[in-house]
Amino acid sequence: MGAVPGKASFANNALTARRLVERGVRFVQLYHTSWDQHGGSESLEEELPLRCREVDQASAGLVKDLKQHGLLDDTLVIWGGEFGRTPMGERRGPTGRDHHVDSYTMWLAGGGTKPGITHGATD
Repeated sequence: MGAVPGKASFANNALTARRLVERGVRFVQLYHTSWDQHGGSESLEEELPLRCREVDQASAGLVKDLKQHGLLDDTLVIWGGEFGRTPMGERRGPTGRDHHVDSYTMWLAGGGTKPGITHGATD
């Protein structure tokens, strides 16, 4: 899901973020909606792969773009959410996943962070 000129998308927002950083903006926040797959109208099996593809490709593109423009060393990219998801599906149809407040994933890139570090674990 690359950036398509004139179309609202996370990919276009990532491109805009790089341009803002280039111009000296000190804080840029991107967000993507539709992650709440509890079942019902947005099923986990159908919607989650779409959300992941939209965000994964654009996020990787943003980091590569910042690096190519010499901005990554001075820019900290933080990716995450306000809570995690349970590893098992909720018991209802279609399948969804519940919130997991004690476990979540975040990643950092640039800004002097050391690549390849993992901090914390769950059982």
